[in-house]
Amino acid sequence: MSPTGSTPRPAADVGVDPEMVGTLVRAQFPELAHLEPGFADDGWDNAIYRLGPDLAVRLPRRAAAHGLLLNEMRWLPFLAPRLPLPVPVPVHRGKPGEGYPYHWVIVPWFSGRSAASVPAAARDGYAGALAAFFRALHVPAPADAPRNLVRGVPLRDRDDAVRSRLEAVAKPLRGALLAMWEQGLAELEHVGPPLWLHGDPHPHNMLVHDTAGAGESAAGTGHEPARLSAVIDFGDLTAGDPACDLAVAWLHFTPSGLEEFRERLAGHGLYSPGTWVRARAWAVNYAVLMAGLPSGDPLHAVGTHGIEHLLGPT
Repeated sequence: MSPTGSTPRPAADVGVDPEMVGTLVRAQFPELAHLEPGFADDGWDNAIYRLGPDLAVRLPRRAAAHGLLLNEMRWLPFLAPRLPLPVPVPVHRGKPGEGYPYHWVIVPWFSGRSAASVPAAARDGYAGALAAFFRALHVPAPADAPRNLVRGVPLRDRDDAVRSRLEAVAKPLRGALLAMWEQGLAELEHVGPPLWLHGDPHPHNMLVHDTAGAGESAAGTGHEPARLSAVIDFGDLTAGDPACDLAVAWLHFTPSGLEEFRERLAGHGLYSPGTWVRARAWAVNYAVLMAGLPSGDPLHAVGTHGIEHLLGPT
């Protein structure tokens, strides 16, 4: 159920390697000079290096990511105390230097693995925990909260991009997905103050531990339920329509997990009428985008699952 073709990751405009990371750490934080950096991951926006057993270094790999990291550095210390899960609050704040042009940050290293690496039926095990996280995060944001041109905005702002992506979807699937998108467009926009949003809370930005010794499979599926250990990558942190965040429930969960997730959020007074219809439309956007990534990308399978969930029985 993947679109034809693929969407490449943005190219880096600065090279980052262990030698550069070590040079930056020794120059700016000599008390950490004894720790050798080791490559951990290379995302859309940041290169990630592990620094000893307890720390990680995040460095923007392209200019567009620099401002996003600055938003995280400013706002995560403010938001973290109210959140029920660990988030990467800066431990040390690095500056441009040693030939590297951007600010960078040292954060805690969280144990666990990407939730994208476990089946959706196992992810159902943390539906309640993710709902509690959003309930704590989705509160009115201050006027100077960061703005994002592609997250938390009215759906009409993304209409051209989504319709273009849907052109790559096989015709038997395209019509139903387009109908869901247009139903979201037809709903009233978010009513009330802009709410704090993670902006990109898909499974690859969640870390999980499988429940050790649980002894029971998730909903009888044969998969032990996973539990969240941390929420990471707040680069798209913004304020706006919470439907943008809630959409990822179709990517994380099976219909059973989605039902629990929605039940846990029932009665949230800051969600306006039509929020869940708009959320499903946002899910179309995310699922088609991710399914269009190369098959080796961890989000490709997340996107194909999202399309199957959206089009399957509920």
